[in-house]
Amino acid sequence: MSQPASLDSAISQPTGVPAVSEDLAALESIRQRVLWLSTSMIHHANRIRPNLTGLKVGGHQASCASMVSIMTSLWFEHLHPGDRVSVKPHASPVLHSINYLLGELDEKYLTTLREFGGLQSYPSRSKDPDTVDYSTGSVGIGATAPIWGAMARRYVDTHLAGTGRGRQYSLVGDAELDEGAVWEAILDPGIADLGEVVWIVDLNRQSLDRVIPNIAARRLEKMFDAAGWQVITVKFGKLLEELFTRPGGDALRTRILDMPNPEYQRLLRCTATEIRDRLPGTGPDSARITALIATLDDATLTAAVRNLGGHDLQALSQAYRQIDDTRPTVIIAYTIKGYGLPTEGHPQNHSALLTVDEYHQLAGTLGMDPSQPWGRFTDDSAASRLCTTTAQRLHRDPVPALPDVTIPADFGRIPKGTATTQAALGRVLLDLTRESPDAAKRVVTVSPDVSSTTNLGGWVNKVGVWSAAERHNWFADDPETIMHWNERPTGQHMELGIAETNLVGLIGELGATWSRWGQPLLPIGVLYDPFVERALEPWSYGIYAGGQSILVGTPSGVTLAAEGGAHQSIKTPSIGLEQPGCISYEPAFAIDVEWTLLASLAKLGRPDGTSAYLRLSTRPVDQTLAAVPTDPAARERRRRQVVAGGYPIRRRNDAQVTIVAMGAMITEALAAAARLETTGVMADVLCITSPGLLFDAWQARQGRTSADSWILDQLFPTDRATPMVTVLDGHPHTLAFLAGINRVRSTHLGVSRFGQVGSLDDVYRYHGIDADSIVTAALDILP
Repeated sequence: MSQPASLDSAISQPTGVPAVSEDLAALESIRQRVLWLSTSMIHHANRIRPNLTGLKVGGHQASCASMVSIMTSLWFEHLHPGDRVSVKPHASPVLHSINYLLGELDEKYLTTLREFGGLQSYPSRSKDPDTVDYSTGSVGIGATAPIWGAMARRYVDTHLAGTGRGRQYSLVGDAELDEGAVWEAILDPGIADLGEVVWIVDLNRQSLDRVIPNIAARRLEKMFDAAGWQVITVKFGKLLEELFTRPGGDALRTRILDMPNPEYQRLLRCTATEIRDRLPGTGPDSARITALIATLDDATLTAAVRNLGGHDLQALSQAYRQIDDTRPTVIIAYTIKGYGLPTEGHPQNHSALLTVDEYHQLAGTLGMDPSQPWGRFTDDSAASRLCTTTAQRLHRDPVPALPDVTIPADFGRIPKGTATTQAALGRVLLDLTRESPDAAKRVVTVSPDVSSTTNLGGWVNKVGVWSAAERHNWFADDPETIMHWNERPTGQHMELGIAETNLVGLIGELGATWSRWGQPLLPIGVLYDPFVERALEPWSYGIYAGGQSILVGTPSGVTLAAEGGAHQSIKTPSIGLEQPGCISYEPAFAIDVEWTLLASLAKLGRPDGTSAYLRLSTRPVDQTLAAVPTDPAARERRRRQVVAGGYPIRRRNDAQVTIVAMGAMITEALAAAARLETTGVMADVLCITSPGLLFDAWQARQGRTSADSWILDQLFPTDRATPMVTVLDGHPHTLAFLAGINRVRSTHLGVSRFGQVGSLDDVYRYHGIDADSIVTAALDILP
């Protein structure tokens, strides 16, 4: 591959361009050093560090190079300590290079990129040793996180304590804008009020495999503008802008703007002679372009072709100064993928690695010693002084100590009558406002336009709806309006449009405020359980990034009979079992909802905290079936069992079979046990609230984890081991592992095919989870 023109050729006085200032020269030196360090980190990981397995380590030298100028200008000229930045995943080495120059990263880490215990492949708040504001890596999710971070910060400001001022930046690649999650966030109506949100788009016109043929910057500009964003486009650098003022400059500008992306990218691989032949084209103004570029020497010509705005430090600085902070801003910066590298502009350079010869060639171009790649600037240099003053400017005070937030474990009531676990959610939240107002003021609920249908109406009426500014409620005097939509900055419910990815992105950032500003929130996101899978990936990524939250899926399962198969969730119970950093619960009774929700709230907003997923139902259940003990000690024992994963709800000394049920199926299980007894078959019935916790306990018993295992002794004592029937409104494998605890014969009932619309009895019968099916399974499994 051909070697590109020197990085500093565009500022080292090419024809007609005035000399640069000392400050700009220092900034240029830092840019070149950041390019060198980021490239060297990846080179070391792939070419120098021993690799015994031969598996590709990887890295993205070209993707880093396209971001170097954008990030250098931003960090060393414009960032303030209150700002937060989400960095494009593949540019993580650029972030680490900047942190190294600012003294925030020890040199020993520069050789550990993608090594166990070292620098992560993509920026990680929880795993990288240096400052990372937002975890990124899953395309589209890290891009939108600062939007929700801005909203979370405003919420903390209006409810708990001041967090200071600061912008929320997203540095995104143009191909990342293909993700639907990006536009779901941009188009949410509440985003238009967030003037601190700034996106910088690295418009390099390349994706993983190709030069994208039809990226239209103007179309992107119109889309952002239509959403109410300020749009700033940085197309060309100072060299090209100066050339455009010369005779024939207007023709050159039109030619470059109208040129297809692949044709422009091909120019980057050309010699000066080839550029003179190709650049004029065949249009009516080709002669004027030829005449203009004939006045340029080869170095200036090759520099001009590369002189896009996203690599011009002055053009970028000017763009940053145009941000007005009255509405969200997007800066679209034209760049070249691989800028300054031998792989510059190559259509397959996304994962390309410099050869050893190319790396040494780059070292010569940048004046670096490849045998000593981690050198800092000399103390008396202007670049060193700029690094020092930047580090001082960006210094952040430590996060304040967390306040003591006490969550009650039990309200002491026994629910009566017939109720659903979904309805119990709203009642527990209202009870919390009465029993523990200090804790309740930290609760914030979020919903994608389903507040009323998920029984949050009473809570919303009491606490109000959050908005950046107070809005008049035009239905406040309507006597037929039951749900009062009072929007104000002090509201505790946040309503988004119908976009589940937005919901989980927001609760993830609300759940991270404890680590950002020392103010824990207790976020609860409520959505229809069938759509948990749609939201799962961004929610999981939020947990990975340290955002602790509670996700409530309701209504759930084929118990939502009349809605049909498209609205009947099947796999969500196993999702809760498998999700790291999360405890899942599927309560059967209202009291179970109270205890598990309170226990889940108590685990939020702390360094050792965890998230939770509650799967609730709209099926009315007779609450007396719970048989809640009235003795205080026995009640507390039941509560601890509920929170630990399950409890025996029916015991028989001469039990011949054990029926294990979860959630809405407890009614069928109890009915089946009663019928079996009439045939002379005694059955124990266990109510499982968390298969995930029981699996952890089983692993701990085998010495594989450090979890508590006492709950297994209370649920599955060896002296009561009998054949087992498990049943749940979800996939049967969720509970299948329970039979392995005592190695008993078992049958596992559940839902493993798409649902059907119908009555509850018809749907349960269709899936084989009705009382008849449980009785039959129990009789078949007996010796």
